[in-house]
Amino acid sequence: MDTFSNAFAEAVALLISFDADFLEIVGLSLRVSLSAVAIACLIGFPLGAAVALYRFPGRGVVSLLLNTFMGLPPVVVGLIVFLLLSRSGPLGVLGLLFTPTAMIIAQAILVTPIVAALTRQIVEDLWREYGDHLRSLNAGPIDTLGTLIYDARFSLATVVLAGFGRAIAEVGAVMIVGGNIDHATRVMTTAIALETSKGNLATALGLGIVLLVIALSVNAAVQIVNSASARKAALA
Repeated sequence: MDTFSNAFAEAVALLISFDADFLEIVGLSLRVSLSAVAIACLIGFPLGAAVALYRFPGRGVVSLLLNTFMGLPPVVVGLIVFLLLSRSGPLGVLGLLFTPTAMIIAQAILVTPIVAALTRQIVEDLWREYGDHLRSLNAGPIDTLGTLIYDARFSLATVVLAGFGRAIAEVGAVMIVGGNIDHATRVMTTAIALETSKGNLATALGLGIVLLVIALSVNAAVQIVNSASARKAALA
């Protein structure tokens, strides 16, 4: 109990002191995860909406793959990205291995199926509700897609937050492709694992507190978005 109390007190002191190394780790974590989520949304939103709205050969297979890839093992993704970016890999010439870019790629691969699969379900539900009305207005594919995505903006905001929560908590893939290099690729999750193994519980606990605060903030944001969506539906 004394060990925990001392570690907690030191962790709080570390947070209050705004330690430069500590802030660097937190900042890199946010930059990597936000970048990965942005890429995942750019790919996942149109992909999920297209699968929901359009009929094409293999549509069922694509839907199945999206749902399956939502549970991709992070270490497997890390291994695949590592092999692609290693010196002997097809993208080794880019020199991206053990850089934040490699970590962003790994996280984007993990988050994109989540964004796409959830978007597909949201847009598909809206299409069932508004499809006849949009067809009666002779809305084209682009107009239809834009209308449904706009109407689903609150639900899609929740999808973004869910993707960010998945990305910021990732450790396995970023450990493999980033290498947990100090002042280069060390993020909160990998730093917590390292500092705990070294017995530096204060730093590990401090980073854990930041992760918990971020998780709480994400969940609070989801609740706010859902409340706003419910109020909008009640007024409609």
